[in-house]
Amino acid sequence: MSKRLLVIGSGGREHALVWKLAQSPQVEKIFVAPGNPGTASIDKAVNVDIKVMDFGKLEHLAYKEAIDLTIVGPDDPLGDGIVDSFQAKGLKIWGPSQSAARLESSKAFSKDFMTRHNIPTAEYQVFTELEAAMNYCNEKGYPIVIKASGLALGKGVAIAQCQQEAHDFLEKIFVERIFGDAGNEVVIEEFLEGPEISIHAFADGSNSLILQSAQDHKPVGEGNTGPNTGGMGTITPLPWLTEAELQVIDETIVKPTIAGMKAEGNPFVGLLYPGLIMSKKGPRVLEYNVRFGDPETQIYMRTLETDLVDIIEASLEGRLDQIQLAWSGKSAACIILASGGYPGSYAKGKEITGIDEANQEIDIVVFQAGTKLDDGNLVTNGGRVLGVTAIAADLETAISKAYKAAAKINFEGKYQRNDIGFNLTSLTNCSISA
Repeated sequence: MSKRLLVIGSGGREHALVWKLAQSPQVEKIFVAPGNPGTASIDKAVNVDIKVMDFGKLEHLAYKEAIDLTIVGPDDPLGDGIVDSFQAKGLKIWGPSQSAARLESSKAFSKDFMTRHNIPTAEYQVFTELEAAMNYCNEKGYPIVIKASGLALGKGVAIAQCQQEAHDFLEKIFVERIFGDAGNEVVIEEFLEGPEISIHAFADGSNSLILQSAQDHKPVGEGNTGPNTGGMGTITPLPWLTEAELQVIDETIVKPTIAGMKAEGNPFVGLLYPGLIMSKKGPRVLEYNVRFGDPETQIYMRTLETDLVDIIEASLEGRLDQIQLAWSGKSAACIILASGGYPGSYAKGKEITGIDEANQEIDIVVFQAGTKLDDGNLVTNGGRVLGVTAIAADLETAISKAYKAAAKINFEGKYQRNDIGFNLTSLTNCSISA
């Protein structure tokens, strides 16, 4: 039966999801709310100007257009309970419930959950006042990690190297309220050294299917310097992470998380994305996300061969144990082209050229994120503007292809990191054992 889908979101993640879903022979039409010029350019897809948090209008659209399945991209609507709202009205939607989404929407909840279920993570405490938080930082010493507990677009984390940096960031959270209610609670945890990796797993409440390994590059500056961003580039799979090591992560982190949520009466259905650090003590959870990573989605959709509709249907119907993920066997890289000034203030409305030329290169797909059309011209409309993806037989070639394609694209103030994936052997001092 031909399916009519609704994808909620407007970033590079949603462009990549729609690009992949449109390849399914099961799909007749995809509505994207609100989408971007990239999603609008895909056959089978049409943008609808509805904001991701306008649940009423989204539900009305699902009824009006006889939507068979809704897929949620971003974290905010999940944290606000869009899945519960749709389900209460008899609408089929994929993603975790509001209670299950607390794994991402409340870092305090997620850290306590990990403690209850013996899931390896950094030592931590939760605070609601600046003075007590500062006393803890001084007691534990520096560097130390400070996180706003709520959703902060990947920017609510700082590694304080000294007392002054800790005080400045805590003051921004508690006094200046730069993250609003997301900063009502603060999680302070020990600083762990090691490479960070992105682990993703489909879940159906009882079963899970782990995806191949990936790595994002969060800081804005080369050499992982400067403030955190939503992600400046990704690679998959990681050449230094073996299948055996990935299995250890599955057995010690992913499966216990799904089992723990089920045991607590909050079965997790959707996409679980724990961000890990590969410490000398083994893998440790830095934080949970309850949806596809962005820009991890861009490289996963380039390498996943299994029909995404089949996976999502199995997730919703509790039969992921009957699905086997198939991968292309190729490596993929994504280079983010950002607006100058991101993740701080940046200009919008700068004309973008060269996307068509880049897309014509073999093995290249450019996914749009912060873009819009202005009198027929494609212009910048966000911090992260484009994700230039490439696939190849090996990772080094994929990275090289992505950078060559990125060089064909221009807009005023274009910024990119030039070291994505360059550190390809990162686990010499790490131990991954159950």
